[in-house]
Formats: sequence, structure tokens, C-alpha cells
Amino acid sequence: MYDYRCEYCEGTVRPKKVKREAFKHKKGFVILEDVTIGVCDACGSRYYSAEILHTVHDIATGMKPFERTEEIPVAHISQ
Repeated sequence: MYDYRCEYCEGTVRPKKVKREAFKHKKGFVILEDVTIGVCDACGSRYYSAEILHTVHDIATGMKPFERTEEIPVAHISQ
């Protein structure tokens, strides 16, 4: 599924298991834990399988249960 050329550089996308990966969805944010994603070995661009993206959508829309909810700090930066 991985080991293909990165679309942004000459690197290769390799599988990498990450502890936490946050996804923005139109319904909010979803965090997946202990998930394998694709990461370019040169530029670090991240790639996600269709299965991961479908899971994020299903969790965000309530079609799939989630384990817990966490609070996220929010702040404005005055300039």
C-alpha cells in the first residue's frame, strides 16, 4: 500500500505507525490513536488510506462509536 513516490518531491512514502493523528472534519475534529499512515521520507508529507478517511468520517458523523472525548484549548492571538 505504501512505497510510492511522493506527489510533492522525489521522496518515497513509507508506512509509519503514529501514536496520535488529528483530522479536521466539517463536523469537528477526530483523533485516531496507534494508526499507520504514509509519511514521505524526504519532505514529511502525510498520506492517509481510504479506510482511515472513511473511519474519520464515520466517527465524526456518529455512524461509528468512539472511545472518549478530550477537551481542546482554544485561544485568540491578538496582533
